[in-house]
Amino acid sequence: QVHLVESGGGLVQPGGSLRLSCAGSGFTLEYYAIGWLRQAPGKEREGIACISSTDGSTYYVDSVKGRFTISRDNAKNTVYLQMNSPKPEDTAVYYCAAGCPDPTATPDSRYWGQGTQVTVSS
Repeated sequence: QVHLVESGGGLVQPGGSLRLSCAGSGFTLEYYAIGWLRQAPGKEREGIACISSTDGSTYYVDSVKGRFTISRDNAKNTVYLQMNSPKPEDTAVYYCAAGCPDPTATPDSRYWGQGTQVTVSS
């Protein structure tokens, strides 16, 4: 069965740090660009980071640039999102998805994770 599984979410204080993991099951993440998206209550889903499958190049939305880092460990078949200095406005459900899809796309359960809640609060 092909799917992605996120982990690492939880409660973090503003200015702290948190690392999210996205593990592949049934397929090799190494061959896919992988993106992180998030959806806050009452807001549209947005794509925040993407890492390529070829040269490891990365993309970040301006709101997280300089604070979040996407990386991959092919030996562990896992992609990470390191969240440093999170802010309350980063509170959302975070998803990983293969192919760095458009955030308006209908999620395909084979290539999207189920989401992990991140709450930034003191």
